[in-house]
Amino acid sequence: MSTYILLIIGALIGSVGGFFYRKFQVDQKNREAIERSDKMLKDAQTRSKELIIEAKNEAFKIQEEAKQEERGKRQQLERMSERLVSKEDQLDKRLEQSEKLRSDLEQKSQQISKIKAEVSELHTKQEQQLHKVAQLSRDEARNILFTKLEDEMKGELVSHLKKIEDEEKKLSKERARGILADAIQRYAAEVASESTATLVPLASDDMKGRIIGKEGRNINAFEQATGVDVIVDDTPGSIVISGFDPMRRYIAKVTLEKLLVDGRIHPGRIEETVEKAKNEVNESIRELGEKAAYETGVVGLPSNLVKLLGRLHFRISNGQNLLKHSIEVSFLAGALAEEIGADAAVCRKAGLLHSIGRAVDHEIGGVYTHIGRDILKKFGIQEDVIHAVEAHLGDPEAKTVEAAIVEAANAISRARPGAKKDNLDAFIKRMTEMENIIGEFNGVSKVYALQAGAEVRVIVNPEMLDDLGMMKLGHAIARKIETDMKFPGQVKISLIREQRAEAFAQ
Repeated sequence: MSTYILLIIGALIGSVGGFFYRKFQVDQKNREAIERSDKMLKDAQTRSKELIIEAKNEAFKIQEEAKQEERGKRQQLERMSERLVSKEDQLDKRLEQSEKLRSDLEQKSQQISKIKAEVSELHTKQEQQLHKVAQLSRDEARNILFTKLEDEMKGELVSHLKKIEDEEKKLSKERARGILADAIQRYAAEVASESTATLVPLASDDMKGRIIGKEGRNINAFEQATGVDVIVDDTPGSIVISGFDPMRRYIAKVTLEKLLVDGRIHPGRIEETVEKAKNEVNESIRELGEKAAYETGVVGLPSNLVKLLGRLHFRISNGQNLLKHSIEVSFLAGALAEEIGADAAVCRKAGLLHSIGRAVDHEIGGVYTHIGRDILKKFGIQEDVIHAVEAHLGDPEAKTVEAAIVEAANAISRARPGAKKDNLDAFIKRMTEMENIIGEFNGVSKVYALQAGAEVRVIVNPEMLDDLGMMKLGHAIARKIETDMKFPGQVKISLIREQRAEAFAQ
């Protein structure tokens, strides 16, 4: 019994002790929490005071900067005000000076008017006295006086006028020479040199026999399809394509190169290759036109006009490649326009297009400047460019500064050393005229002038002419050439009438 009581008492004492111990721990933790909160509060108060001090310092700094900026602007305004006051004083002084000058001029003008009146009065009195003394009318006295003065001063007047004229010519020549020299040195083009023959290299001389073909069928088909003359001689490793038309020669060269690479050379293959070469040349023409427009800085040209421009690469005038000549004229005209303050864009455009009529003048009759004018009107080119193109040869007369500049640039390009080859130009003109004359006959399909005009090859339409009609046509062509053209030696006229038939077996 006593044991249980002791246990109960022990348990009670343990519980009470645990209770007080737990209470002690809780109180200890509360005190620590209160101490930590007090410390955090003190830290927060200290940090807030530091932030307040920093904010005050930043505010003082901003305020000081604003004051300095305000002082700077005030000083700037004061300086501007001082300058305005100074300028106002200067303007007042100038106004006073101008007023004084105007007053002086008015006084001098009045004095001059008074002197003129006195001189006129004296002149009238002199005339009256002369009339009384010489018994001459006013007109008679004046004529005598003028005649006498003219006789006395003739030598001096002529000398003086000649001196003034010489000085003006010298100054104008120096000025023009300087402008032209500056424009020319800014564009230096290579000298264009064209011939009537193109050399095609061969891998071996064995290819010559394949090009000629059995009984000459291949070479005849090639010449008929391309309109050129193929010269196969003893020159090793090459053959010559001859013809006055550069485009035909180029098509023939491309065709022959393709045939040599392919290796299949026969009449049917030749015709197919010629058509492919023509398509490639047409694409090349477009690219040449676009390149010329890009080089000269001329933009906005219609695509068909660009193609016509590219065709000038295959036209020659006075030994000049017309596309290179047009590019050169465009550069020169633009440089001249910039020197004298004219419209450089118009000059460059007109310079590039000034020979556009030459692209089709062998197909359309008329003066190429008029053909070019009509072409540009068709494509909606502006009027000042059209006028400059039409007037670049001086007919009609240039009505604008830009037209005169294009005319001068064209003259510079054509007159530079190496630009002209008169014999070649006359030869090309004669060949073109010969082909045009023969092409007007009924029944003529194609005409090719070969061997420098010594031979004309005429392809006739077999459906329109028989063998007898072809012979009559040959004689008529010969008489036409004799009466309408001048040529050295004799011209051989070869007429070709080929009738083809096709059949299919199934």
